[in-house]
Amino acid sequence: MNNDKKFNNTSETNEQAVQQQTAIEDKFETYYRELEKLPPLKEKKRKSFMPAFSAFLAGALIVGGLSFAADRLNLFTGGATNVDQYRLSNSYSSAGLTTVSHSSAQLSPSEVYAAASSAVVKIETYTEPETSSMFDDPRLWQFFGMMPQGGGEQGQNGPNGQNGTDQSNEASNDENLELSGSGTGFIIDQSGYIVTNAHVVTGAKKIEVSLDGYDEPLTATVVSSDEKLDIALLKVEAPSGNKLPSLSFADSDELVIGDWVMAIGNPYGYDYTLTLGVISAKERPITIQDDSGAEQVYEHMLQTDASINPGNSGGPLLNEAGEVIGMNTAVSAEAQGIGFAIPSNVIVDYIKSVSSTANNSSINI
Repeated sequence: MNNDKKFNNTSETNEQAVQQQTAIEDKFETYYRELEKLPPLKEKKRKSFMPAFSAFLAGALIVGGLSFAADRLNLFTGGATNVDQYRLSNSYSSAGLTTVSHSSAQLSPSEVYAAASSAVVKIETYTEPETSSMFDDPRLWQFFGMMPQGGGEQGQNGPNGQNGTDQSNEASNDENLELSGSGTGFIIDQSGYIVTNAHVVTGAKKIEVSLDGYDEPLTATVVSSDEKLDIALLKVEAPSGNKLPSLSFADSDELVIGDWVMAIGNPYGYDYTLTLGVISAKERPITIQDDSGAEQVYEHMLQTDASINPGNSGGPLLNEAGEVIGMNTAVSAEAQGIGFAIPSNVIVDYIKSVSSTANNSSINI
């Protein structure tokens, strides 16, 4: 009896399981039929970013082109250049001098060169030739039957040569002079005052100055010279009293390290050469040894990496407004890109002291 009861329970359980499985299969079959009735899903199209990127580039090019054109054509400045914005200040009323303050006007190097180069001059110095043999010694001429060129004290036509005048001696001496050196200077006054280094003109018997626009050089005279400062003031007389182009000074105390500067000069005979650099340091003391071996210390010098070479001495160091902020003086022979210039304020103070004398009160800078 017990075995029959167990068998009946097992059969009922199996039937229930079969029924549940059948019901589940019916549900899945119904679900799949419903899915087949639904419409197929459509794939979404991907949007490309290229059109938007191309539009951005086109807009940037148009805006950039318009900005460049406006800058070149001075559309926002009314056609005025920065040269028109120069202003004079810091008047030295006691000496009748004026100097230019540190200006915010900024010119390109080509504009600075165009505005300033006509006031930069080439200086050539002439000295008597050095004695190179015993025949050049006048003391030995009488023993060899030789006569001085152009006559002399023992000449056949009198103590002063053929015409017996001092003018012939002077002309003869000029002919015997030979070129001994060259440098640069710059005009500071329209009447013909020129500033250069003292070492450029020291020992010269004759000084010739070549100016832009003049076919022949002009003879210059030394008005004043200070070897300790290495500053010399020259004077030339322009033909027909013409006014000469001149440069103005800026305040060198307002310079900061990193300011752009430009040098104009005649290095190695290459006239009117422009070089560009920055102010590397201020208040530099340097020691320079002259030909005799004596040492001279110069203080308060400006240091720059603008190329300065032999022939640049005495030329102007200019700021971005085309104003003089220094005078090129020396270069380190042991390194590259290390040059030195006398600050403009030192030059102005020196000219002020020279101008305070009665004979030079007409200097205007």
